[in-house]
Amino acid sequence: MKGQDFRTLGVEDLRAKVKSLREDLFRVKFQNATAQLSDSSQIGKTRKDLARALTILGELERGQTSTQEG
Repeated sequence: MKGQDFRTLGVEDLRAKVKSLREDLFRVKFQNATAQLSDSSQIGKTRKDLARALTILGELERGQTSTQEG
């Protein structure tokens, strides 16, 4: 998912998404450890999605508005 997709969600939806992404990351890591994962890049993609969601969730909880500079 892109950051813009996460920004459309509310705080509760983001918390649910973070929980889901954490479970997905555990599942992907477990599959990798047991040699059942066919696409190892899935670990990195899931980690990045989790980081994006956590960043946006933190911004919303602190009440910050997000503006892209540059």
